[in-house]
Amino acid sequence: MFRKTTAALFAAAMLFAGAAEAHPKLLSSTPVARSTGPAPRQIALHFSERLIAKLSGADLLKLSAPGAVMRTAMKMAATTTVGADGKTLSVVPARPLPAGSYRLDYRIVSVDTHRVTGTLLFRVG
Repeated sequence: MFRKTTAALFAAAMLFAGAAEAHPKLLSSTPVARSTGPAPRQIALHFSERLIAKLSGADLLKLSAPGAVMRTAMKMAATTTVGADGKTLSVVPARPLPAGSYRLDYRIVSVDTHRVTGTLLFRVG
């Protein structure tokens, strides 16, 4: 009886420890990281866990433009929302994105209060 109880407690502790260490992970994005394509109307990041909308957001930065020298990144106006599924962070640029390189810096907080930051690079060409 003692062995069964000890084994059950150990298994439960291992399960809880695994869940406690989990962090939301970026599963996919549109556009795909480091891709080149037409200007997206919306940039979508799909995560493994539900997000807290008030604590999650992103900044869209233009890094380069054809034929222009940019010494610093230029912040682009955009609206950021969390989708109805609770796991998708959507960024909608205020204007169509012209050709160039872009970086999306995101910061999210999942419902289990884990904070994650990351970067998505893509080109419009």
